[in-house]
Amino acid sequence: MALVFLSACASLQNTTPGAPLEINLVAINDLHGHLEAETRSYVSADYPIPHKSKVGGIATIGGALNAWRAQDPQLLLVGTGDLIGASPALSSIWADEPTISTLNQLDMRVSSVGNHEFDQGSAELLRYQHGGCKSNRPDKACHFEEHFSGAKFSYLAANVIDKSSGRPLMAPYRIEQVRGIKIAFIGAVVRETEKMVSADGISNVSFIDEADAINQWIPEIKAQGVSAIVVLIHQGGETAEPFDMAACTRLRGPIVDIVKRLDPAIRLVISAHTHNGYTCQVDGRTVTQGESFGHMLTRIKLTIDPRIADLQQKITAIRAQNVLMDNQHFAPDPALSTFLQTLKARSDVVLVQPIARIAVARIDSKIDDAGESPLGDVIADSQLAATRKLGAQIAVTNHKSIRESLDSGADGSNYAQIAATTPYGNTLILLSLTGNQLLALLEQQSWLEQDRPSGRIMLQVSHGLSYRWDARRPLGQRVLPGSVKLNGVDLKPQGLYRLSVNSFIAQGGDGFSLLTQGADRVDTGINDLDALTHYLSASEHDGHPAGSAQADGRIVRVH
Repeated sequence: MALVFLSACASLQNTTPGAPLEINLVAINDLHGHLEAETRSYVSADYPIPHKSKVGGIATIGGALNAWRAQDPQLLLVGTGDLIGASPALSSIWADEPTISTLNQLDMRVSSVGNHEFDQGSAELLRYQHGGCKSNRPDKACHFEEHFSGAKFSYLAANVIDKSSGRPLMAPYRIEQVRGIKIAFIGAVVRETEKMVSADGISNVSFIDEADAINQWIPEIKAQGVSAIVVLIHQGGETAEPFDMAACTRLRGPIVDIVKRLDPAIRLVISAHTHNGYTCQVDGRTVTQGESFGHMLTRIKLTIDPRIADLQQKITAIRAQNVLMDNQHFAPDPALSTFLQTLKARSDVVLVQPIARIAVARIDSKIDDAGESPLGDVIADSQLAATRKLGAQIAVTNHKSIRESLDSGADGSNYAQIAATTPYGNTLILLSLTGNQLLALLEQQSWLEQDRPSGRIMLQVSHGLSYRWDARRPLGQRVLPGSVKLNGVDLKPQGLYRLSVNSFIAQGGDGFSLLTQGADRVDTGINDLDALTHYLSASEHDGHPAGSAQADGRIVRVH
């Protein structure tokens, strides 16, 4: 992949007093505790056809930073939130403390908070910042380290206000000095965080408008003689343009309006939240995001002329590019590789423990001719059970989110076996669709292998939802009229139905764009793996272990 950045000598040669200076930043967003590499396919400006790579992993990220810091030792690593939360078991079973530890080892300097940093409440977020063992998860906290020392980097949150003091709960901004000049970073989180996490955990704070909160601090920051102001914000957008396309122009979503309302002195906005990769231009400002899970990092070079008095004009150039953390391109960091091996060895003590007995030796994840699988039934039911008290009536999940069949050992299925079935760390999102929209969602399925280049993609549905479909009918009309029923009752076209879906398809993943139209969206913060684990355990305790050798027949294909 061709990079736009200068060589080591070129990047550091501008050291003449008063001459323009180059400041190198690297940004990471939405890591979600993904410490291990994963295999993914990408289409990009450099790869016009799907490019399958083993990407991410904390050791590879460390290796990339080692290479870039060899070019510029003063490079700054920054983040834009959701670094933790909705994490795989390797991190979540230790209350995400290993992820904070690895970010410390990477010498992260500053990050905005994300909505998932609030999953366990504001008190737990403060513990992540300052350290300590007083936690609402005593079974997980301070079990990896005897004493958790907290993040060495600063979490920023200009728009999260402590109700008792009227001041930001976290620092609103931080100033770093590089090559003799000051760079200010100001952080904010998606305003709707209060709708995405448990109200009990955030009752002491309020979330205010992102742009208003950021702009409020600009005069104070300017007074300290900074040469650049960079916004780190956990809110984003999306575009169909390649993740590594320079200066893309078709960005849409909430971040666009926020950027347009920011103080003119702000030229660079590093965003997050939507798990989309882009380096775009909005009203003359550069807006970036590096997808998610550590699969890519965003490299940014600021050219700053200290001789220019006007702060808005001091940055004379911004170059940004998303770089895949391809394991073949970067040598892993040895210390982080050792850390990861140690973490995995210690985690296995937990991961091999039996969780629950299931009804059969194996619950198969493979879909049948109708598009339904036995494990798909169980997982959809588990997600409905986890969110029913929050109002869910139906749960649907994409079958490609189910990685493996669920096996049972002599003592039942263990944590590692269960985690292997749903390894992506998705949270469950609640949203409302009309009956007509739900029907349209079902029609977005890729019923047959030839329907879509990526192959067959079917939704697994929870108990109570049923329908019939016919492959001989044209695309968009394959669901048989009148066949969609909920608990035996015909779907009402204008009726509202509350759905529980995973966060990947909630954002239109796997082609289910209809879900992006869902109203009254709430991120419950409930991890899909936790939902499945609790469901299996509860089923065994009730005397009716979950699962069967065959699918339930909720989906019927008419021949």
